[in-house]
Amino acid sequence: MTEEHEVTAVPEASEIWMGALPPVADGGVQRPRIGIGGISIESSTFSPHISGDEAFTIRSGAELRAYYPFLDDGRELAEAADWVPLTHGRSLPGGAVDPETYRRMKQAIVDGIRLHGPFDGFFFDIHGAMSVVGMEDAEGDLAVAVREALGPDTLVSTSMDLHGNVSETLRDAVDLLTCYRMAPHEDWLNTKERAVWNLLARLRGEHGGDVLRRRPYTAWVGVPVLLPGEKTSTRLEPARGIYAELPRIEALPGVVDASVWIGYAWADEPRCQAYVVVTGDDRELIAREAERVARRFWEAREEFVFVARTGSLDEAVERALAPDARHPYLISDSGDNPTAGGAGDVTWTLAHLLERAELTGSERTTLVASIFDPAAVAAAVAAGVGASVTVSAGAGVDDGPHGPVRISGTVFSITHGDPDAGTQVVLAVGGLHAVITERRKPFHHLQDFRMLGLEPTTADIVVVKIGYLEPELYDLAADWTLALTPGGVDQDLLRLGHRRLRPGVYPFDSSGTPELTAVVVRRGEEESLS
Repeated sequence: MTEEHEVTAVPEASEIWMGALPPVADGGVQRPRIGIGGISIESSTFSPHISGDEAFTIRSGAELRAYYPFLDDGRELAEAADWVPLTHGRSLPGGAVDPETYRRMKQAIVDGIRLHGPFDGFFFDIHGAMSVVGMEDAEGDLAVAVREALGPDTLVSTSMDLHGNVSETLRDAVDLLTCYRMAPHEDWLNTKERAVWNLLARLRGEHGGDVLRRRPYTAWVGVPVLLPGEKTSTRLEPARGIYAELPRIEALPGVVDASVWIGYAWADEPRCQAYVVVTGDDRELIAREAERVARRFWEAREEFVFVARTGSLDEAVERALAPDARHPYLISDSGDNPTAGGAGDVTWTLAHLLERAELTGSERTTLVASIFDPAAVAAAVAAGVGASVTVSAGAGVDDGPHGPVRISGTVFSITHGDPDAGTQVVLAVGGLHAVITERRKPFHHLQDFRMLGLEPTTADIVVVKIGYLEPELYDLAADWTLALTPGGVDQDLLRLGHRRLRPGVYPFDSSGTPELTAVVVRRGEEESLS
């Protein structure tokens, strides 16, 4: 048992990848004014969770600028423009956004643009998989509102998650698009830097004085494939090879950026599918390259496999208990992964683990993270460290797979002050240590466990609500299984019940072969190249 203690924050490391900016050309904008704003959340429409005001961290002004290390004082990008950070809302993935919460965040961005504009450029920082109750293309709606407030001349550069969606509406409202090239998203901050670098380069370049020519062409191809991220990790082929194409394309003369979106599998909206987008000044080249990558993606659609060995929860546990198993053995409770949009309080896995005498005995140590339930946390805190308690926990939001779970055990530790989880408690049932949090929290880092008095490196089994393992967990695992458990981000997409996807999206509909012809647009111009 451990004593109550406070959380020590763990800083995130970041690398800065982009090189020096080009010099300001004749006609270029010497020191542009650039606004910053956006909303970032990944929303499962199959989860009953609703993401309201409490789900979002709102940053504005100096706090928003500080969110981007590449805009720290003294850095070239910081000194190249007058930055006007407006407002940005960011949430852990979850359920669809409450319409009023969305309306308030959207209005704050629009009001900021009108109050602080005009701008030469705008850094539009979004995810691409935000669902709002009653809407089917939230980012498209937000992009149109931002464009209307900015006016036609402001150059808009958009940074996205590769699990986002690029609808025609979003595509036509912005000028530059880019997304992550790694899954797991180790390059998330580098991608935002790339979006800003591209924006500044266009404003400084030879087209800077010509508002129309300042905008690159966008070659866009929708690829009717929709797969979970756990089948499209860039650690494995074919995703690894497809994404390796992008830097090579970007280096071609006449190309600004090349990106591939996997799309978001756990929303039932017509925009949900894969996309290839190449931007640049050479229309024929960018169309050809976008179509080539799109064909490669389509032709590989049946080759995508899960990033790890999969199985039922029982199969995963049996593998972890096998005499020749290597430890720590990690098990992904993938159906309720909160970083993909799961509610985070599905109890199905924990309930089954508590029924296993091999896990609740004293021979081995099992860590299970986590479910959230503020009432259960409060009861454990009231009892105190070392007390025996019985609590009913979880399934307050998503009780579809299993109702609340009854836990009788000892209060192993109490930890206050986590910025995401609030207060956290660990209940020990023999060697099984169940983590219960006051609020939703993903467990990605070793410190997430260590702050609770748990040591994952010496545990026999570690069960985490996650899909593919984030880097620290990946390094921790001597072996692992991706358990195909139920929840709002179920890996078995066909049993979720999508009804509103476009016709022909694989693997839901294999009735035809798409043309995969690039649509090439520049705001004010649009045509299809055969």
